Formats: sequence, structure tokens, C-alpha cells
Amino acid sequence: MTGRFAGLELLATAVLVLDERFRVQYGNPAAENLLAIAARNLRGQELPALFAERAELEKLLDDALQARWDFASQSLHFERPGGEPLALACVVARTDAADAPLVVELRPIGEQLRIEREERLIDQQAASRELIRNLAHEIRNPLGGVRGSAQLLERELGRAELREYTQVIIGEADRLQSLMDRLLTPQQMPRPAPLNIHEVLERVRALVLAEFSQGVTIICNYDPSVPDLEGDREQLIQALLNVVRNAAQALTSETNRPWRRGSIILRTRIARQITIARQRHKLALELQVIDDGPGVPVEIQERIFHPLVSGREGGSGLGLSLAQTFVHYHGGMIDCESRPGRTVFRILLPLT
Repeated sequence: MTGRFAGLELLATAVLVLDERFRVQYGNPAAENLLAIAARNLRGQELPALFAERAELEKLLDDALQARWDFASQSLHFERPGGEPLALACVVARTDAADAPLVVELRPIGEQLRIEREERLIDQQAASRELIRNLAHEIRNPLGGVRGSAQLLERELGRAELREYTQVIIGEADRLQSLMDRLLTPQQMPRPAPLNIHEVLERVRALVLAEFSQGVTIICNYDPSVPDLEGDREQLIQALLNVVRNAAQALTSETNRPWRRGSIILRTRIARQITIARQRHKLALELQVIDDGPGVPVEIQERIFHPLVSGREGGSGLGLSLAQTFVHYHGGMIDCESRPGRTVFRILLPLT
């Protein structure tokens, strides 16, 4: 069989040849490397069973087999055992061979999808900041009037039990004023100095474990070769604390009761030749916060970093928004991928 497809051996693109039942008859070396499966183990496997979008891929292959078209493509996610799904572009074409009628080309598109997500996040962040700034300005003036009127009314009331109501009004007005101040002034710009990101993570780990002593395990998976970076220690502690605390809250929430004791993984690696916030960097820190909780609700996944958006009852919706602001101040980006049982917050920070 290999001799028939010798011309595919040297291709840098992953290519698979399938029979009429969508079983792999041949996979070139590039396909072995991409899928991390030896050719002898690939041979005979039904290709759709390897992908999360099994039904969609089966339809795509069946359409090709029925000669409805000669060429088609779509995005798929290859399910890697013990690892994150691999995003791939899949192109299917027909051949004239009766025993091998389909050829499938696979290309990794994870980096392309990440850059597209970053572009959306940058645009969303700018729009959200402007919207919140305008909204906060509009709220502050009438809020001051409500508080002042409650104070004047309190002076006219003779009964102490009635003054309790004015105190509620004043207290809630102060709480809203504090919220508006946090929205309008995220914090000062960073004061960069050399720092070890693992020392920052250990500080965050200690703070979270002190707050969530029950129901949460934090596992450290650090790359000791990660060099020091230039950053504001306090801002990075606050940003990472917001992300890790968010994961801990998800693991200990009421909706997480069906799950076992939750775990959070803090993982650091070096990324090379990577684009962050529309700039190319030779070297960057890739920091992942991974938890095995119930996941981010689907309806808010695209808005998880927007101010006032929270998947937790009683949450302010400011923690992740502020984390994104602080990471952005350092020239970095943060994004999130989530499904039940695995949520990954990925933070990229330039090292050069």
C-alpha cells in the first residue's frame, strides 16, 4: 500500500487516504507527527471517530463519496488523549481509486484561531471600556443627588426606626459610588521591574489556598527555564489572583457539587516566535490556569472578560475584566477556552 502513495511521503502537509468506509488506508509521516499516532496504529481506524465533530465529518466524507462535489473543507478538533483538542483545517477530495476513493488533508490552525480571538478581544475591550466609562459618568451625578437627598431627609426624621431606611439608601449609594470609581480608574500604569513569574504564582497560590482551604487542590507545573520578565509585581499578582480565585470559586460553587474535589493547574512554558496583541515577539511567557470544574456557561463565554459579566450569582463581573486590563498594560493577552471538566485561561506576556 505504501508504494502506491510514495509521492506523499515527503509532503510537509498531513495527508490521509481513506476507503469507502472512511477507514484510514495510509497516512504520510507528516500525518503521524501531527496526530502523534504511528502509521501502523492509524491504519484501519475510522477517521471520524478521532474528531469531536464526528457527525459533521461523516457527512462531509459521505457527500464526497456520493460525488456531490470534488473538493470541500471545514474546521475540526482532533481529540488527543490526555491533551487539549487540536484545531485543524480539513480538506477532502475524491480520487479515481476504487479501494481508496478519498484523500484528506489536515492543517493545524490553532495559532490562526488564537490570533483571530485576540483581535476580537482587543476590539471588544476598547469598546467595553468606552461604554463603561460613559455609563459610569452618567450614573455618578444622579447617584450623588440621591445620597445628598437621603442625608437631608434623615435630618428631618424624628423617629430612629425611619432613619434606618435612609441609612440603607446612603449605604447602597456609597457602594455604587465605589463600583463606579473602580470602573473609571482601573489602577495606575505599571511600574516595571525584573521579577520571577514563579514567585508571583507562589504568592497567588498561597493566597487562594488560604481563602479556599477546602475543596481545591493547586498543582504547579513550572518550566524552570522561564527567564525573569519586566513587570509590575503587584498588578500581576492581582491579575493572576483574580483568574485563579475565579477558578476556585467555580470549583467550590453549588453547581460544582456533583464534581469531585477540584484541582487547579498553574502551568508555565516558553513560547517562541508568537504574535501577541498584533505584535510579533521572539520570546514570550505562556501561562495557563487550568481547572476541572463545570466550565464557563456557554452563553457568556464570548463575553467573559466584559465588565459586569459574571457566571456566578452575586459576582461583580469586574475580576476578569481588571485581570485583562493589567495583562494588557504589560503588552500581553489573556483568553479562555472552556468546556465541562476543563477550563483553560491562557495568558501570554512578552519576554523580550
